[in-house]
Amino acid sequence: MTLLQIVTDTTAAAAPAAAPTISLLDMIMKGGFIMIPIGILSVIAIYLTVERFLTINAASKVDPGFMANVKTLLLDGKTEAALSMCRANNSPIARLLEKGIKRLGKPVKEIESAVENTGKLEIYKLEKNLSYLGIIAGIAPMFGFVGTIAGVIRIFYNISLADNISIGLIAGGLYEKMITSAAGLVVGIFAHVAFHYLNTMIDRVSFQLESTTVEFIDLIQEPSKH
Repeated sequence: MTLLQIVTDTTAAAAPAAAPTISLLDMIMKGGFIMIPIGILSVIAIYLTVERFLTINAASKVDPGFMANVKTLLLDGKTEAALSMCRANNSPIARLLEKGIKRLGKPVKEIESAVENTGKLEIYKLEKNLSYLGIIAGIAPMFGFVGTIAGVIRIFYNISLADNISIGLIAGGLYEKMITSAAGLVVGIFAHVAFHYLNTMIDRVSFQLESTTVEFIDLIQEPSKH
C-alpha cells in the first residue's frame, strides 16, 4: 500500500458522515393526522384567494372614458343610449350608473339613496366568502398547536412507560410534532396576508364607486342640464 493510499484512507475515515436529509413530503407525513385538516384549510385558502383576486381585479378595471361617455349622452338627453352603454359594461360602476339613470326624474334624495344602496350591494358581492380567509387565518395555527401539544403528551407518556429519559427519544419525537405548528403557521400567515390584501383591493373599488356616485349626483343636480 502506497503512502498516498494510506493518507486517502485515513482522510476518508476521519471525514464526518453526511447528515441525513428529509424531503418535504416525508416531513409532512411525519406531522401525523392533524396535517389533514391543515392541508384542507390550505387548499381552501388558496382557492378563495385566487377566486376573489380575479373577481375583484375584474371589478376594478373600468374604461377611463366610460363615465365621460355616459355623461355626454346624458347631457345630450340620450338617456336610453346611456342605459344601453351601462348594460353592455359588466362592472360595478356601470350597474351603479344604470340604477341612477333609471331613477332620473325622481327626487335627488331618492336617486342618491338608490345609487348608494347599489354601491353597497356591489361591495357586498366582492366581499363574498372573504370572511372565510379570516377564519382560516385564525384556526390553522390552532390546529398546528393542537398537533404539537398532542405529540408532546404522547412523547412524555412513552417516556413514562420506558422509564428512560433519553435526549434522542425526546428530540426525535418532538421535531416531528413541531412540524404541525410550522404548517399551521404557514397556512395562517398566508390566509392573513391574503385577507388583508384583498380587502385593500375592495377598498379601492369602494373609492371608485363613491367617486362615481358623487360625480353622478353632481351631474343631475345641475338644472341647466335637464
